[in-house]
Amino acid sequence: MIRYAYIIPLLPLASFFINIAVGKRLPRKGDWLSLATILAGLVMSVGIFLEVFRAYDPNFKYHVVAPWLAVGDRFTLNVGILVDNITAVMLLVVTGVSTLVHLFSIGYMHGDPRYNRFFAYLSIFSFSMLGLVLSESFFFIYVFWELVGLSSYLLIGFWFEKKSAADACKKAFIANRVGDFGFLIGTLIIFVACGGVLGYDQVFQAIGEGKLSGTLLTIAGIGIFCGAIGKSAQFPLHVWLPDAMEGPTPVSALIHAATMVAAGVYLVGRVYPIFTPDAFLFIAYIGFITLFIAATIALTQNDIKKVLAYSTISQLGFMIMGLGVGGFTAGLAHLTTHAAFKACLFLGSGSVIHAVHSQDLREMGALRRKMPITFVTFLIATLAIAGVPGFSGFFSKDMILASALEFGMRNPQHYILFFGALFTAGMTAFYMFRLVIMAFFGEPKDHHKYDHAHESPPNMWVPLVVLAILSFSFWFKSPFVEKGWFQTLITKPATVANVAKAPAAPAPVEHAAVMAPAPEAGSAASHVETPAQAAHGADAEHGAHLAHKAHVYAMYSSVAVGALGIFLAFVVYSFGWIDPARVANSVKPLYDFLLNKWYFDELYEATVIGGSKALSRGLAWFDLHVVDGLVNLAAQLGVFVAFLVGKFDNYVVDGAVNGLAGATIGGGSILRRLQTGKLYHYVFVLAGGALVIFLIKVF
Repeated sequence: MIRYAYIIPLLPLASFFINIAVGKRLPRKGDWLSLATILAGLVMSVGIFLEVFRAYDPNFKYHVVAPWLAVGDRFTLNVGILVDNITAVMLLVVTGVSTLVHLFSIGYMHGDPRYNRFFAYLSIFSFSMLGLVLSESFFFIYVFWELVGLSSYLLIGFWFEKKSAADACKKAFIANRVGDFGFLIGTLIIFVACGGVLGYDQVFQAIGEGKLSGTLLTIAGIGIFCGAIGKSAQFPLHVWLPDAMEGPTPVSALIHAATMVAAGVYLVGRVYPIFTPDAFLFIAYIGFITLFIAATIALTQNDIKKVLAYSTISQLGFMIMGLGVGGFTAGLAHLTTHAAFKACLFLGSGSVIHAVHSQDLREMGALRRKMPITFVTFLIATLAIAGVPGFSGFFSKDMILASALEFGMRNPQHYILFFGALFTAGMTAFYMFRLVIMAFFGEPKDHHKYDHAHESPPNMWVPLVVLAILSFSFWFKSPFVEKGWFQTLITKPATVANVAKAPAAPAPVEHAAVMAPAPEAGSAASHVETPAQAAHGADAEHGAHLAHKAHVYAMYSSVAVGALGIFLAFVVYSFGWIDPARVANSVKPLYDFLLNKWYFDELYEATVIGGSKALSRGLAWFDLHVVDGLVNLAAQLGVFVAFLVGKFDNYVVDGAVNGLAGATIGGGSILRRLQTGKLYHYVFVLAGGALVIFLIKVF
């Protein structure tokens, strides 16, 4: 099955072309075609995952490449696929969530005038994301990276007749281009420094051989990470994702739960060996700042999708910080678990919006009575994101917190990463249960909307049930074993120095490469190890003891703060022991600061956007008065010179020509008078002439 992995992205690509061309003339406007192709991709992905799982080898790799474009003897670009344990999991995540979103969309988008186009856009997005996952080089991941940006632009702005949606898709596209510019710079540095190679294995080998190292390698790594900052909505480019909620709710689930925003996390994991300790520290703090800022904003939002949007940004910050502090497995585990429970939350919010025709939490309440299936599935997903034991979020978030604590133990100056993330975990539990209580508990706040609310049809609630089931932790780790399958299969890759020791594989090639083990502490290769590894040269036994200690402390503390957050949410929004309005008024400046999202939009409006507008106005003035002025001056000078040339032509050139003609005519007139035609006149002249000659000769 792995041999045919390249077929998986081609199926939705074919669906896109068919739906765009003749979708309106197909039965049900082609929705079945989009669903069938992504479902077929899911079946193949399950088969690939089972093959990888059966091998149960953390170093499993299937890599096929062939020459695609050769530029003389300078360099050759290869095309191919890479299937390893990470790829197998990501294929399952992308096709699984996409299939459920397609199914949900059949009910949610029913009756939309551009129904077939919506499913065509879903297909091209799925193709782009699957191509990104299967790419085996920096070049092709960049190509599919841009295709993901384009397709997300189309989906976010699907209802482009709404100004808010049109603005949101432009904002998302531009913000992502800013990050992608850094990605491009990093890729070009790698390409030039590594001798014109872009395949992952080739680049890792070149870096291991010392072709790219030191500060330049750090800059290249941060440049690559800039792509993740844009795509995964990290600070300071996080502002696009909440506005992207203007797209249809299935788009929110597809793009902002499991696929597009997860692409940045996947990218960091995929090229993990190239990052230096300085780059890792940069990554960790960007993730930390993001998770904290987004969680504080989510505390005050009243739009159900905006709360989930900022929750997504915060959870992405957790993943990025986990990768930055050396928690490779932890970051990717949270990516996987987050895909299920956040897709469930977004689709659940879509079910609520479909029922009450409102996104404002202040107009909801008591919906658990009208929508029991939506309520139960939403509650399960909320328990997962809150990190309650027994649910998937506890499994992955605990790993991230343990990695952050271990990093802090090795580097005490960075303890803030753990304590800040722990505090944010408590905020996450609080604002998510605030959402649940306001939407599903209490009494109806708008009786008209409540009376018309109803449970969604089966094609909408079946995906919710599936995603809710996947939000339990037993899929990833049994409570009776120390390590689950995910921790066994998804392990830190070897450092680039050790990869360089392995012989290079020719292209085209099919092989199951075995990565070399991690280098010993203190070796020359340690410059590319993760911060947690590079911080101390402790032996393996001490490291294992430290990791176990961090895990225990992180587990108990995360459960404690999560329980405190849940209890506080019930105290404020259910029991009524604390009046939230009074609290908001008592800290109104802080409340307004958070309600207005730290004024990032206003800051960017006044600086970047305002500066761009001011620059454009300045350039317009320069163009109008300087460039156009010079052009107009040149035109006036041309007119003046033409005037002078015209006068010169009229009076000098034409005058000379006309004068010569006049002289010729005048001479002709004089000579004509001498030519009388009478013979005696000519004889008289001849006689006179002869007399004159005679006299001259005589005298």
